[in-house]
Amino acid sequence: MSTATFRVKPIAISVVGLVVVFGLLYAWRTARSSGAEYHAMPPLPVSTIRAQPRSVTEELQAVGNLQAVREVLLAPDTSGRVTAIHFEAGQSVKEGVALVQLYDAPEQADRAAAVAKADFAQLQLRRSQELAPTGAEPRELLEQRKAEAAQAAAAVRQLDARIQQKSIRAPFSGQIGIRRINPGQYLNAGDVIATLTQLDPIYVNFTLPQQDLPKLAPGMQVRVTVDAAPDKVLTGRISSIEPRIDGETRNVVVQALLPNSDRFLKSGMYATAWLALPATTDSIVLPLTAIQTSASGDSAILVQDADAQGIGKAVAVPVVTGRRLGEEVVVTQGVKAGDIVVMAGQNRLPPGAMVKINAAAAAAAPPAAPAVASAAGTR
Repeated sequence: MSTATFRVKPIAISVVGLVVVFGLLYAWRTARSSGAEYHAMPPLPVSTIRAQPRSVTEELQAVGNLQAVREVLLAPDTSGRVTAIHFEAGQSVKEGVALVQLYDAPEQADRAAAVAKADFAQLQLRRSQELAPTGAEPRELLEQRKAEAAQAAAAVRQLDARIQQKSIRAPFSGQIGIRRINPGQYLNAGDVIATLTQLDPIYVNFTLPQQDLPKLAPGMQVRVTVDAAPDKVLTGRISSIEPRIDGETRNVVVQALLPNSDRFLKSGMYATAWLALPATTDSIVLPLTAIQTSASGDSAILVQDADAQGIGKAVAVPVVTGRRLGEEVVVTQGVKAGDIVVMAGQNRLPPGAMVKINAAAAAAAPPAAPAVASAAGTR
């Protein structure tokens, strides 16, 4: 046997070995694939809901505070000693009622003297008016008497104004606050005597995002609650809307007027306001459990291409949500009417998994009633 024959024989053995190895690998992979197909995972049962458009009553919710329609700090325009106080703390007073009297005896005496001078000036004027036409007195004297009479009358009015400053009166009807002065106390101009507040009606001021501005109009109904009486709902109407947007928060201030005949509401109270908007008839509303939230955004699982047995493919779709309605949420994009949406168990579904709709669970689920949307601030 030649040397060339000895060299070819190992090569042939190696080739035969490689063919055997590749044949065994192919047979193993074929058997594995057949076994996987034979042991394929059955469709996973899921609870679903069919998206249907429905009417939703929308409301905007905001926090705010109560403000008196009219509220002032009572204070004197001039200095003086308190000689009389005509009110009690918490008392309701009418407009124009005298509340505090300051010492005005010097002004009263000066007024009496000024009135006497004014009367005499008028007497002199009437005499000149009788004599001047006849030539018994010159015309220049008549003009002088007119000027003197006018000056005397002005002096009386000036003293009347000074005396009026000594009497502090209610500028409008309202309720007096805590008294901060005592009889005999000397007051300087601007010293606070008490507060005067008109409580009926009363304002509620609240803010809303600028995107809600087109929905607002004077006269719209507003419901208000306060922490002091959470079960008491008061109804008012928008009286005015701030004509400018806050440059930092991009919010608009809205003011509504509330009746307050029992004067239970007080200025400065914290309040919650709900503003009813026209209902929408084509909103898609899903349970909160149907929405998955992640860093990439919200999504929902749809069952597509379902057959007669309710078996279909689970497909994740991105969605855009709107207002929350209790345990539900409005879906504005991503889901349309008629789509079958998985309500629970989304986390255990692998991408593209086959699922079986749990018809019994779907039938047992009661239809959701129209809900009222929550706050604009919860978006």
